[in-house]
Amino acid sequence: MTEDWAAVARAINQRTSELGMRQRELSRRSHVSQATVRELQRNTVQRRRSARTLEALSLALGWHPEHLLAVLQGREPPLAGEPVFKEDDVPSRLSAIERQLGQITRQLDEMNARLRAGTGSDGERAG
Repeated sequence: MTEDWAAVARAINQRTSELGMRQRELSRRSHVSQATVRELQRNTVQRRRSARTLEALSLALGWHPEHLLAVLQGREPPLAGEPVFKEDDVPSRLSAIERQLGQITRQLDEMNARLRAGTGSDGERAG
């Protein structure tokens, strides 16, 4: 599997810019050395990093714990609120899917009730 460390650097740089966060702050929040943060941001040293390092940085940046790992591997990063699963954790995956389906069902029920009542989401009568 190819690893795209340049994409990791871009993602970290873009996010720190969005958050107005400096290297020192990212290092402090993630408990990752400032030298390692600098290497990743500048993409100067391409070497295997521990999953814990990428996870700590992802969390410090307000992302899902597996965000930077997904970027590194060229996958779509998970959303911040999505649960973390092991590949073989089928019961937890099914439970999460059931919760999501429940949320979707409730939203659809609310939308259908509004449509039956002839009102929009702001409560104004359609017409």
